[in-house]
Amino acid sequence: MSETEKSILVKDQYKDSSKFDARVDLHRRFAVNPYGWHNWVFDCFELPAEASLLELGCGPGWLWLSNWKRVPPGWDITLTDFSEGMLNTARQHLKYRPFTFRQADAQALPFADGSFDAVIANHMLYHVPDKPRAFSEIRRVLKPGGRLYASTIGRGNMRELRDLMSQFGIVSLMAGTLDFNLENGAEQLGAFFSKVELRLYEDELRVTEAEAAVAYAASTSKPTEQQTAELTGAINREIEAHGFFRISKPSGIFIASV
Repeated sequence: MSETEKSILVKDQYKDSSKFDARVDLHRRFAVNPYGWHNWVFDCFELPAEASLLELGCGPGWLWLSNWKRVPPGWDITLTDFSEGMLNTARQHLKYRPFTFRQADAQALPFADGSFDAVIANHMLYHVPDKPRAFSEIRRVLKPGGRLYASTIGRGNMRELRDLMSQFGIVSLMAGTLDFNLENGAEQLGAFFSKVELRLYEDELRVTEAEAAVAYAASTSKPTEQQTAELTGAINREIEAHGFFRISKPSGIFIASV
């Protein structure tokens, strides 16, 4: 997939929150780790009571909705997304909170050098066409001693569902975009940051409603009616045989220091 094709695809996927919400819903309803992803990500932030934070690809703002009561009053938080549709959803979700919202591209950040103590990139760097350029921009806007918190997934993410989709000829339109992952992220970041640490989050999905998994698949592909029926049937057979359809979801966060 070319960088131009990737850019067009991602813009279509994230022009609003509808397709993203279908994917989040599956994780929200069927993840087995009771602590919760967004709570865990917030736990990883090691920042002073007075700090300036920039989030790239903030999406609908779930990270902050989940942790608003934990945010120190001295944090100055700027939320960005390249999608105006996503940013508008975040504005609505957080309209009574003192955030700054700005449309921005991670490859050309509209901020001065050394503006932030931390940059957060939650499950989004694999969508950026020119990652070295984005890493350079992130380092540029970080203060000396600042940190990048970049979460991502492993190559085995959603493998069981992807295997079934492939079995029925359903092609995921997102497959070619996931090239920043747990296996190669440290090497990519190491060229720009002095220290890179990886922390892993243990979890999996145990899906008991086939329709939710099919909705996830449909959010990343364009299955025919027959393919949808075949995928639904296969997942239902797994549920009948085992009580649930198990899906792997390796994920974690890189903490990269300037």
